[in-house]
Amino acid sequence: MAALAAALDRELAARTVTRALMRSVAALKTFDPPLSALHGLAIESVGRAGKFIDIAVPPLHLVVHLARAGWLRLVAEPGRLMPSLRGPLVMVVSLDDGRALEATEQGTEKRLAIYLVRTAADVPGVARLGVDALDPRLDPERLGGILAGASGNLKGALSDQALIAGLGNAYSDEVLHAARLSPFRKASGLSGDEVATLHHAMQEVLRDALGRAAAVDPAALRGDKKLRMAVHGRTGQPCPECGDTIREVAFATRSLQYCPHCQTGGRVYADRRMSRLLR
Repeated sequence: MAALAAALDRELAARTVTRALMRSVAALKTFDPPLSALHGLAIESVGRAGKFIDIAVPPLHLVVHLARAGWLRLVAEPGRLMPSLRGPLVMVVSLDDGRALEATEQGTEKRLAIYLVRTAADVPGVARLGVDALDPRLDPERLGGILAGASGNLKGALSDQALIAGLGNAYSDEVLHAARLSPFRKASGLSGDEVATLHHAMQEVLRDALGRAAAVDPAALRGDKKLRMAVHGRTGQPCPECGDTIREVAFATRSLQYCPHCQTGGRVYADRRMSRLLR
């Protein structure tokens, strides 16, 4: 998400909004000010707050939560905006250079949310965010304290935006693989050395992703991200570190991927859709 925000910031800063329209009205979670208030305003910057993209259009903020299947893309010209509950197109923001910023969401689970507010803190999800994963104040000691107070496993703790903002489902898989830690480990049960290793992996994985994204066109960013994942989304493929088969555990609305050799001492866990987790 940080990479997407950085890429959009390079492209959108100083562009003026000529028109903003919703295709899926259910995705717009605010009504005051109306979306038409963006017309004629200049975009100042694009930033990130956890999994939210914050487009600053003074005196307003257009805040987008992409959920699991949403995305923001720049296109050469605005798409058609026939009101519909079908199709991926959710919102179109036309720009003064003829291009448009589109919000899209694939699949049937429609959870993408858009807010037009006077300050990003007015969005309830932003107000509840924990410390950002790339915040310099998140040192190993603070990370250890957060995990010590967490219930459940490491995967759940790292994905919980109220604890650590900005990782999410994909990069929590990647960080745990880089740290050689099982996603099923109890979050509060790590040693000091393991916390330090996890902290180092978190910084390395996220900063590497940001560095790569700086050289990628925003339109290709999502595809490039998928190609460069070590374990996330690669069920059944060989681990790039050891060659073992990457495994998946799927839950009701999400899944995780891991390498048994690198992370769980060779142990393979059952799919939660089929049976309960093996102990």
